[in-house]
Amino acid sequence: MEFTVYKKSFSPPSINKQEVLRYAGCKETREEVELLFNEALKQTEGKLTYSVCFCKVPIKINDEYVDLSFAKTHSLHLTKCLVGCGYAYIFAATIGLNMDRLIAKATKTSPALAVMLQALGAERIEALCNKFEEYITKQSSVDISLKPRFSPGYGDLPLSFQKEIFSFLGCYKQIGLSLNDSLIMSPSKSVTAIIGILEKTITKKQI
Repeated sequence: MEFTVYKKSFSPPSINKQEVLRYAGCKETREEVELLFNEALKQTEGKLTYSVCFCKVPIKINDEYVDLSFAKTHSLHLTKCLVGCGYAYIFAATIGLNMDRLIAKATKTSPALAVMLQALGAERIEALCNKFEEYITKQSSVDISLKPRFSPGYGDLPLSFQKEIFSFLGCYKQIGLSLNDSLIMSPSKSVTAIIGILEKTITKKQI
């Protein structure tokens, strides 16, 4: 069975300041925190990319494994997450290498700023994943709902399953996302995940 992998670039999602501060471990907003937050915004302005590659695949679930069409896994946690789904989206998302470069530079000159940049990067990639989910929901129809994102390394789905996703999507060719032998992604502010689709009605419009 052959599948088409799609690539899409998104405009920058709105920034959730409270989420950034939560990732940074800031329980209250002081003047120095505000300065760091504003500096992180200034340094990243216009330098981040928001790219996703993805594919919709039919899935089958039985007592022994989940068949995602391109690979099988014995993950019980993923099985529970996908119960009731006939299809799933496999996707990879990244905000690009510039964030890693900015963090590396700040680590040498201002560790506090590096922490804020790390937090902003975490918020940015989550915001991108949320925007992607909104996109596929709108493209499919209002009659579908999505299960929570499920990534390799979560629950009993081994981190090594990253290899299957990278091979299937062609992540480097599609969005410049690579995976090293230690299963670390580059750029670091990136996500791969599986999203189960609950279809309430048969829809004509498919991605």
